[in-house]
Amino acid sequence: MHFTRPRELAVAGLLGLVLAYLLFQVAYGSIPALPLFAGITLLVLALCEVVLAFIIRARIKSNRVLAAISVARSVALAKASSLAGSVMTGVWLAAFAYLFPRRDELLAASGDLRSATVGIVSSVALVAAALWLEHCCRTPEGGDRERDPEPTG
Repeated sequence: MHFTRPRELAVAGLLGLVLAYLLFQVAYGSIPALPLFAGITLLVLALCEVVLAFIIRARIKSNRVLAAISVARSVALAKASSLAGSVMTGVWLAAFAYLFPRRDELLAASGDLRSATVGIVSSVALVAAALWLEHCCRTPEGGDRERDPEPTG
């Protein structure tokens, strides 16, 4: 497994942006108002991942035993969250890009614009928290390989 690459996040975000913008173009009039705190769930997940990252980081730095499977699960959670956060950043940016020029024309656009702003902030926070969690799960530099070299020959 490789660590998350910036281009993966960029592609996911761009895909979310394009598809959501097209959806807004076609169906904005028929969708319900965007809830103001729809993006808050992403922020809650980001906070949980930050706490998990600090716990894992502290345990690794103090050489306390960690089960490899829990670190692997944390990395999988971080990868999934960063990709989901990137897609949702694209979706919320699409909403913002569609609504901002129409804020004076459409009555619902001003309320939905606030929801899009909350969503953008929350989804960017999720991406940042997921990348931090993934970073904290890395093997520390100068691990076992330097302490106990294997004999050759």
